[in-house]
Order: sequence, then structure tokens, then C-alpha cells
Amino acid sequence: MLRAWDLMDRSYAQPLDVPALARVAHVSPAHFARTFHATFGETPHRYLQRRRIERAMFLLRESDRSVTDICFEVGFSSTGTFSRTFRGIVGRSPREYRKQAVASDVPTCFTMAWMRPAAGPAAD
Repeated sequence: MLRAWDLMDRSYAQPLDVPALARVAHVSPAHFARTFHATFGETPHRYLQRRRIERAMFLLRESDRSVTDICFEVGFSSTGTFSRTFRGIVGRSPREYRKQAVASDVPTCFTMAWMRPAAGPAAD
């Protein structure tokens, strides 16, 4: 499970699916999905979405790149899906988040902890 989790964490922008992740973990796709959820408290799909949104939050705070560019960089293939997922996890749109986020001189590790979206119930 940790191998698959590490792969998702490292390669979040790549297209990853449960069968590919199950191969990394050397288990069947069904067993992988059940065990991942039992181990980490969320589905593999939801974890990957949250990881992508975390990276998008950083890019929205720290760069002036367009929301569309950030959407594609973090692994979404649709701006609509990106915006809907972002709002579902963060509670506001990417544009609203960017307006309210203020980059400060706080160390990145603290900012990440404060700004990390909650795992919450999955809306897969």
C-alpha cells in the first residue's frame, strides 16, 4: 500500500487508475481499493484528487499562472472538473481562493499544515 501511496504522492499529475496502482502494490484492484480505504481512510481516487488540489492551492498562492494552466499541470483534464473538485474540497472556487490567500513569510511546512484540505467524506 505504501508503494502505491508513494507513487500517487510523487506522480499525482499523471493519469493513475486503480488497476495500475494495484499492480504496484501486488494485489488485485478490488483488494487494493478496499485495503487502501481501510488503511488511509479515503479511496485512492479521493486521495489523488486531494493531492492534486493541495498542489493547486500552492500554485494559486505562490504564482500568477492562470487557473487553467494550474488545472492541467496538476493532472486534471477539464477545468470544470477541476473547479468542481476544488470547491468540494476547499469550500470555494480556485479564483476565490487565490483572492483570499495571502502569501506570507511563514515557513512552507506551517502553511501546508494550516491550508491542507480535510479528508472529509468522499464524494466519489
